[in-house]
Amino acid sequence: MRAGIRHEFLYFALRNAKLRVGLSILLLFIVAALIGPLFARYDPNAYVGPPAHPPSPEYWFGTTTFGQDVYSQFAHGLRSTFVVGLIGGGIGTLLGILIGLVAGYRGGLLDEILNMFTNIVLILPTLAVLIIIAAYLTVRGILVESIFIGCTAWPWAARAIRAQTFSLRAREFVDLARMSGRSSLKIMLTEIAPNMMSYLFMTFILQFGGAILNAATLDFIGLGPTQGMSLGLMMNNAVLWAALQLGMWWWLIPPGAAITAIVGALYVMNVGLDEVFNPKLREL
Repeated sequence: MRAGIRHEFLYFALRNAKLRVGLSILLLFIVAALIGPLFARYDPNAYVGPPAHPPSPEYWFGTTTFGQDVYSQFAHGLRSTFVVGLIGGGIGTLLGILIGLVAGYRGGLLDEILNMFTNIVLILPTLAVLIIIAAYLTVRGILVESIFIGCTAWPWAARAIRAQTFSLRAREFVDLARMSGRSSLKIMLTEIAPNMMSYLFMTFILQFGGAILNAATLDFIGLGPTQGMSLGLMMNNAVLWAALQLGMWWWLIPPGAAITAIVGALYVMNVGLDEVFNPKLREL
């Protein structure tokens, strides 16, 4: 049965144009993030060439106002972008799953407490909280930024998963699992969670894209990592030193285009997966 479900999913996934396009773009950038730094000949922050040099065989993406190699910054920044998405999106998804499953399955007083906590975090202005936290940290890295983003991004996922769990816990297979003596934890992990795996996967995609956007926003306003390089930090430096006004498009456009393409591909993939998992939306 499971093999049949996998074959059915692959059949409709391969026929879905949105999923194919989004996945192709995402894989292209993943490959670039993995192998791109191997071709970077310079340290991202090193002053290695003539200032404001346009793209050339020596400097593929040109140089900054200070003679830094833009390609080296882009390659390392692209890798950092995926690290933030993976860690931040993973933490946000994991917290949302744990809190949503427990609140939806156990109900009662525990559900009320978790739901109240979720609502409190949900109404907090996430970006403002991240700005305040980042402003008070004198030393910030990619890992710290990712953790903070993940710890503030889970409430909407928790509420949605809680609603799904409420629906599933009344099903017959869950009642049979209770009568067989299984623990609540086993029921949540082996009976309820697998039956909404498609929804959980799409939740992770949205969390992944949201983490990248939040990180780019923090970096762009100057509250990104003080150690390392990121695409948002590249854009911040380019705007700060008037790259566009000086005609240095090669410093500003690559990071902005990459962030737009990655986040856009993730959301297109999410729409495609929704069409694949939902029989009413499938392309026959």
